[in-house]
Amino acid sequence: MYDEEDLESIREARDEWEDETRDPLLDKYGERKERFATVSNHEVDDLYTPDDVADLDYEEDLGFPGEAPYTRGVYPTMYRGRTWTMRQFAGFGTAEETNERFHYLIDNGQMGLSTAFDMPSLMGKDSDDPLSDGEVGKEGVAVDTLRDMEILFEGIDIGEVTTSFTINPSAPVIYAMYVALADERGVSRKQIGGTFQNDMLKEFIAQKEWVIPPEPSLKLVTDTVEFAAQETPRIRPISISGYHIREAGSTAVQELAFTLADGFAYVEDAIDRGLDVDDFAPQLSFFFNSHNSIFEEVAKFRAARRIYYHVMSEWYGAEKDGSKQLKFHTQTAGQSLTAQQPLNNIVRVTIQALAGVLGGTQSLHTNSFDEALALPSEEAVTVALRTQQIIAEESGAADVMDPLGGSYFVEKLTDEVEAEAMAYIEELKELGDGSVRDGILEGIDEGYFHREISEASYEYQSRVETGEETVVGVNKYATDEDTRPDLLHVADEVQTRQLARLEEVKAERDDDAVEAALDELREATKNGENVMPVLVDAVKQYVTMGEIMDVFAEEYGTYRETIGVM
Repeated sequence: MYDEEDLESIREARDEWEDETRDPLLDKYGERKERFATVSNHEVDDLYTPDDVADLDYEEDLGFPGEAPYTRGVYPTMYRGRTWTMRQFAGFGTAEETNERFHYLIDNGQMGLSTAFDMPSLMGKDSDDPLSDGEVGKEGVAVDTLRDMEILFEGIDIGEVTTSFTINPSAPVIYAMYVALADERGVSRKQIGGTFQNDMLKEFIAQKEWVIPPEPSLKLVTDTVEFAAQETPRIRPISISGYHIREAGSTAVQELAFTLADGFAYVEDAIDRGLDVDDFAPQLSFFFNSHNSIFEEVAKFRAARRIYYHVMSEWYGAEKDGSKQLKFHTQTAGQSLTAQQPLNNIVRVTIQALAGVLGGTQSLHTNSFDEALALPSEEAVTVALRTQQIIAEESGAADVMDPLGGSYFVEKLTDEVEAEAMAYIEELKELGDGSVRDGILEGIDEGYFHREISEASYEYQSRVETGEETVVGVNKYATDEDTRPDLLHVADEVQTRQLARLEEVKAERDDDAVEAALDELREATKNGENVMPVLVDAVKQYVTMGEIMDVFAEEYGTYRETIGVM
């Protein structure tokens, strides 16, 4: 973008500025700390100039919004056409309570729903399982059967509102329930829209929620990809998630690299199934974390789009624009929230949300200020939603496409993040002898991801404990004052009510039909068939989540993590 004569002049001018303007002041006053770095410990210089982006080719590296390589955004008008979807995570207690919260959020301007499930549902356990005792409805909504799904979306037009479901091992069952609900209401399967997290590779890498081993888990994910391409074109069957990788302690680069690698693994598995990449890739979506280092996060999002475009085009032969456009949801960083001085979290969340917007996210969840202490209260949820609305309506951040594009710092950082992430992806591909999928599976088996993330997490915590990394209200500016707000509490009687409903459903359903459905599922599983059509039929008979997941465990076995030494 600059000729060598201009660059040499800039270099000389910078040297002169350092000698005559900057250094005398440094000699007199110094800087406020010895080293400046991002949350991920990526060291940054004090000033960036055109010399730092001398190799940047505008058309090849940046382009325009809506055009390859999509560095500047996947849509030609971005937020000037419409803002991102404001999709607040919600779920607690029984389906009735969460349905009430859904209606509250919609009435207050939320544009899409996002469902949080309780731990038994996440792990494929029914509420009456002994292991569920004490956990029913505590960290999300309890869903055992189609009856719960019916109540959860009572009074909500599922043909109009899109819904995200944050669930993984049991995601195919919840997907089947949602399809069954549409069939029951007479809503076309082609009309329902939303996203299922359903990212099992990420579970084995970071979040550690699983039922069956990695390879059959991957098989079930590909079943949903195939079913979605054929039956529900507005459903995104996987939200390939870096969020939990980052929450486990990874750096921004590791989050980006491992997330994209997981995505490429799913692509390879679907292609091996016989699917055409352009038939399913447009339905893939991603889910990223947004942390405190605003420019690093923006660079991460921009690099993500550029990497995805090149890999999908060059490695997997994607031809449709939609197959090469990385579209993603963003959630602000849960791990950054502090129990101390929780109102400070409003500021953290605002910065993180702004990074997501400046980075071109398609949808956004802003965490509530009290989430380090409990499930969010109604007041905290409202503040979190209003944060997005203020950014959209008052800040001006949504008025210009890729507003940080062209910043010497952001462009340099984008290049650095891209290069470091691609080095990880290439390493995983090599580990799998040319297959990213096989490299991911091998990395899980050998403990590769566990070690990489653990080391990054340890280094960050060490910086916090030594004071090199400041956490306001924790290791600096702390106070003994009690700052706990009023918290939401889920009553123990929630479990009693949920167990009563489950008992009622089991008493009313046709036991012969239930057994026939489970037998059909066993047969489909043994034969390696796509289980989604069978699951839809089964949940219509009010087969429970736990009964279905038990079949998978019987046929595929269970999984226990082992950390090997490479």
